[in-house]
This record gives sequence, structure tokens and C-alpha cells, in this order.
Amino acid sequence: MAHRWIENSDVLSIFPTLIWKIELTSEAQKAVNTNILKALEDIRPSGADIISAKGWQSNQDLHKLDEFRDLVSYIDDIVITILRFLKIGYEAFEITGCWCTINPTGTSHRAHSHPNNFLSGVYYFQTPVGADTINFHDPRIQTGIIRPPVTELTAENTDQVVVKVRAGTLLVFPAYLQHSVDPNNSEGERIGISFNIMFSSFTENLSKPLW
Repeated sequence: MAHRWIENSDVLSIFPTLIWKIELTSEAQKAVNTNILKALEDIRPSGADIISAKGWQSNQDLHKLDEFRDLVSYIDDIVITILRFLKIGYEAFEITGCWCTINPTGTSHRAHSHPNNFLSGVYYFQTPVGADTINFHDPRIQTGIIRPPVTELTAENTDQVVVKVRAGTLLVFPAYLQHSVDPNNSEGERIGISFNIMFSSFTENLSKPLW
């Protein structure tokens, strides 16, 4: 700030919302995807049925399948790293749900969060061009009280952040953070494997996660 009456100034960033974005190696991605594809061949409906239903979600217990063992291992490693980074003195956690979402052309996913969980995440199995983003929405509800016009959208004044993803991307974020998916503008299917994480002892006392 160029004011003669200011000796020193600073801008503080407080209460940050963190999103972890990990790209699997081609070798790890190949192994994970081969097994996921094998599992999906057995459980997913036909492409025509998915289109007519305007999308499909599997049951929330995919993490218990042997085909998801490698992916679960990577998720566990990442969550341990995140908890240590956040200086959280508790490392006993579990996956409370893991499911596949398939979005055919034109389908989207409304803004939502995942109550009664600590972390949520998505592994991107297939992301055609035109179906390769996810939107995160400002969790500070107070900011919606006044919305003055802006001359330019910046990271400091926007209420939505669009994150670009690709096949092999693994995102982890706070479960309270609302997120949405824009309509699939590609000719192919967008396929993601979502999951939730919660501290093991908490799952004994809280209501079941609200996906």
C-alpha cells in the first residue's frame, strides 16, 4: 500500500481450506485402473441404462473388495501424511465409504458435502476433455450476506474454485467443503471413485456418515 502514513503493512491469510492433489505414477495408475475396471465389469449397469438413469452410483463398500486393495493402500498412505501435516495427534482412521460415480454426457452433480466424516476424496479413473473439473464452494456462509460487484474475479474474491483433474488424479479435502460437478460436456463417461475418512473411535459414537 503506497500511503505516506503507513510504516508497514501485511495481508494475513487465516483459516485456510486445504485441498491435496496427488498424481499417481503411470505404473501405479495402471495397476489400480486394471483392478477397478475388472470390478466395474461385474457391478456396473450397461451404458444405455446409465444414460437413461442420468448417471449411476455404486454401493458404498467398494473399499472392501480385493480389486480396490491397491487404491485403499494409497489412500491410507496419503491420509497418514495429511494428519501428520495438520499436527493431529490421532492416526486411527478408517474409510467409512467408497463408491463409484459414473456421469454420462450431460449429467452433473449438485453441490453437497459429506457430514460425519473428517476427510473426503476422489480418485479419477476416467476424465474426458469436457468432464475434467470439480468445483469447490466457499464454506464461509457469512460471505454470502453481501455480494458487491467485482471488477475482476480473483482468488481473494471468488466464491467458487474450479480444480482441473485428469485420469490418475487423487484429491483429498475436508468433508465439510461443498463441491459440485458441472455437466459432462464430452462424448464419454466421467468415472470417479469417491471415499470418506473418519477417525475410528468417532465412528462408534456418531451417526453413520451422510454421504
